[in-house]
Amino acid sequence: MTAAHPIMLVDDHPMMRRGMRQLLEMEDDLKVIAEANHGQEALEMLKEHHPELILLDNNMPQMNGLETLKKLRQSGFTGRVLLFTVSDAEEDVRAALRHGADGYLLKDMEPEQLIQQVRDALNGDLVVSPTLTRVLAQALRDPQPAQSHAVDLTDRERQVLKMIAGGNSNKMIGRKLGITEGTVKVHVKNLLHKLGLRSRVEAAVWALEKLKH
Repeated sequence: MTAAHPIMLVDDHPMMRRGMRQLLEMEDDLKVIAEANHGQEALEMLKEHHPELILLDNNMPQMNGLETLKKLRQSGFTGRVLLFTVSDAEEDVRAALRHGADGYLLKDMEPEQLIQQVRDALNGDLVVSPTLTRVLAQALRDPQPAQSHAVDLTDRERQVLKMIAGGNSNKMIGRKLGITEGTVKVHVKNLLHKLGLRSRVEAAVWALEKLKH
């Protein structure tokens, strides 16, 4: 049996954390290894704990989720980070993408859907609440780095980008294109660099906006 994926919860509401822990740990493949009451505590805990994924609330005292996300990436944390919040404000979604979030989920989602989204995120898939597609698209209509509107992507990179936008994992993309998962990862890395983007979520929304035809 494979080891459960280690997860950290960052939320200033103890009842929310308790409920999330109970929900996640009903699954054999998921395990909460740490809980933080606020962002600074989460950063301190990373010295001892090594989560594969962090579920991060936005509206917290001392340091909100977006600032925490920024500091997590600055500290070198390369695991998955999902904003899990009540806010569907465009400015929050935009900031989350800019600071390297791997997904943005709303707290009003069904428990079963949340579990699936967490698993999808751990598998490298896009994790965005369906109701946020329009908000995400609008968030990325604002000016991007100069290269964003005139990018020299190869045909293969465009194929991969469109599949990312379709929510496919690297493994699924490789299977559909008849290439190895390692090769897909190289293409993803290259296209993110060319686009001046930081995450699969950001790349997917860029693709939805720029590659409509």
